[in-house]
Amino acid sequence: MNPQMRRLALDLGPLLIFFAAFKWGGFFVATGAFMVAICVSLVLGYMIEKKISPMPLFTAVMVLIFGGLTLYLENKTFLKVKVTIIYSFFGVILLGGLLFNRLFIKYVFAQAFDLTESGWRQLTWRWGVFFFALAAVNEAVWRNTSDDVWVSFKVWGIIPLIFLFALAQTRLVIKHQAPDAADGEKNAQQ
Repeated sequence: MNPQMRRLALDLGPLLIFFAAFKWGGFFVATGAFMVAICVSLVLGYMIEKKISPMPLFTAVMVLIFGGLTLYLENKTFLKVKVTIIYSFFGVILLGGLLFNRLFIKYVFAQAFDLTESGWRQLTWRWGVFFFALAAVNEAVWRNTSDDVWVSFKVWGIIPLIFLFALAQTRLVIKHQAPDAADGEKNAQQ
């Protein structure tokens, strides 16, 4: 399995387990299963990659904190709000980084593409705004729908939205390829 597919499986596996456990045993069973699955995913990721990336680690910590509160207080709100907090945090980090001339998105995507400084700035801006939009949509969905709708949205709505948004950035990535990267592709094609 190539590294990108492995990372995708490690990231999506706990979410799919959450969905299946919700259908089988309800919200609190799903929360416990999610907490265990995300820990297993983190350990497997470390064993395979010999490192833990900041985003999965942060997400796991948030799942454990808010999942623990959900189970301890028997209040579903904590796990639902976790999604809003995580996406808001990512938005703040990305857009806040722009204020201090820090392009944090570069740390995530630098192995995938080599962009000009302007390209990294635009990509950072877009992803930052997108994460805030996801946070707002999550708030609207969990506050106005049933648990069943929210869980389905979390698994079958947010993930496709992220993939579609990433795909929509292709034009920007191509347009803002660093000159060295574009020359390397031309030489490889000849």
